[in-house]
Amino acid sequence: MIAQLTKSLSPNGDYRDPDQRERSAARRAARALLSTPGRAGEADPLLKGLGFAAHHGVDPATGRACSLYLADGSDRRTWGVILVDRTAAARTVIEVPHPGFDINTEKLGLALQRRVPGSILLVAGAHRQAAEGAADVAHNDRSLFHVLAVTLGAAGLSQIQLHGFADRNLPTSDAVVSTGSAPTNKLASRIADELSDLNLRTCRVWERRCGQLEGRTNQQGRAAADDDGVFVHLELSWTVRRDAAASDRVVAAMAAQLTDG
Repeated sequence: MIAQLTKSLSPNGDYRDPDQRERSAARRAARALLSTPGRAGEADPLLKGLGFAAHHGVDPATGRACSLYLADGSDRRTWGVILVDRTAAARTVIEVPHPGFDINTEKLGLALQRRVPGSILLVAGAHRQAAEGAADVAHNDRSLFHVLAVTLGAAGLSQIQLHGFADRNLPTSDAVVSTGSAPTNKLASRIADELSDLNLRTCRVWERRCGQLEGRTNQQGRAAADDDGVFVHLELSWTVRRDAAASDRVVAAMAAQLTDG
């Protein structure tokens, strides 16, 4: 489903921000997902009202119970995918704001979610250039993606957001780790150390400049800073993202840190 969604994205596609009523419903839905980790509970009708179809079952790759909510795109509500692991209390939000545009980040996000029990995956549902750029949810604090991420982050969940960059944009690095506008946190430091241990040239934004890839204008990062939340902004080069073996090693390294707490 995530692959099909990503394949359909276009800069000319539909998108709109939620209105005040929809944002309020999204906050309630996010809190409902946290309060009932083992079942659908109140979240299903709330998300249905926001245009999401619910799919409950077992992930064949993990054997773990999960719920996937997929926006149907009606009324320009191209609001993406929410994938919830149902086997443990939620502790981590994995965010993919630019599927398709930052190539393979949706694959990395799903692979990471499958390795981290108690994780929630958020994948944006529109091309970042749709609606004259309003669909760039990492820089739009009125998006449904933002409402969900901020509500989950404010509830104490760590956020890790996945991005990609062209090799030419920072040829001296394979990865950039930052915390956006939020203070440096231990999770970001540990992830950066793990990536360095994989022999990836890792730029730590709290130590030196990393070009235009520092995530300081990221809206979810700014909200995390206001809420004293844990936020990690990870940029991976195309060389890493196009190499399946390298991507697997990166996912395993991140998962180890997320599951270790």
